[in-house]
Amino acid sequence: MKNWKKSIITIAGVLLGNLLLAFTVAAFVVPYGIVMGGATGIGLTISHYVPVSLSTIIFVVNIVLFLMGAFVLGKTFAFTTIISTFVYPIFLSAIQAVPGIDSLTDNVMLASVYGGVLLGAGIGMIVRVGASTGGTDILALVFNKWFHIPIAILLYVVDFLVLGSQILFSDSEQVLYGILCLVLSTVVLNRVMLMGQSQIQLFIVSEKYKEIKERVLKEIDAGVTMVQIETGYGQKQQQGVLCVIQNRKLYSVKEMVQAIDPKAFITISQINEVRGRGFTMERIRYEEEQKLEEN
Repeated sequence: MKNWKKSIITIAGVLLGNLLLAFTVAAFVVPYGIVMGGATGIGLTISHYVPVSLSTIIFVVNIVLFLMGAFVLGKTFAFTTIISTFVYPIFLSAIQAVPGIDSLTDNVMLASVYGGVLLGAGIGMIVRVGASTGGTDILALVFNKWFHIPIAILLYVVDFLVLGSQILFSDSEQVLYGILCLVLSTVVLNRVMLMGQSQIQLFIVSEKYKEIKERVLKEIDAGVTMVQIETGYGQKQQQGVLCVIQNRKLYSVKEMVQAIDPKAFITISQINEVRGRGFTMERIRYEEEQKLEEN
């Protein structure tokens, strides 16, 4: 059951991500000739010289890269890439046929901003579910396996070459807008990858750590992890209280800790995602856990 649910989420993420990518390219990138990396960038370059539709060129490029990746990187890679390889060109062809899709805005700056944000969101949705967008990422992975050069460097080199190929027929503004689009997509991609149930993490150092632990468990109903520490100045062995709470509980925890020990040292951090018992799994209340241990 869990495997089926995970497969459905993965497929849905890949389809929605590719649909968003196709819409963005058709609505904001192609109409203004904004330079792009990846297979789309290769397609834009070839379509400038060869009178063939962009979606057809991208489809052929994706197939060639997919076959290379499947041969060199194996079946597991092929499975996570095959959907994007075929679906993206189909979505792009269908969306480009929608009347008025290339005239949503007449402002190039607005198109670049929307293009960058939506590209990052689309790629982030695909990568977040453990799938791949395929395209030129495959080249980086293949070269990494052959020559053991870091993937990050290879990705930059490949994208630089693809972007460079478009400079030959693009003006300076199109290149600058392309760079803006690339930067925005990278920022949004990172945010989408880390997007989740935002929470607050507290680390509390106090000589009264036992009382703090008990009251956090009982009164705040939050999980606690005890961390063995040594104080720097006094070199005392004691324990620190680490807990993750919902944002609305922060005030209550701070007031409680200050009431127990006004000298307590507290660090507060915003974290992007929490997984496990009490967050993505059902919470077991402190009293229930105590009864289970007794039994």
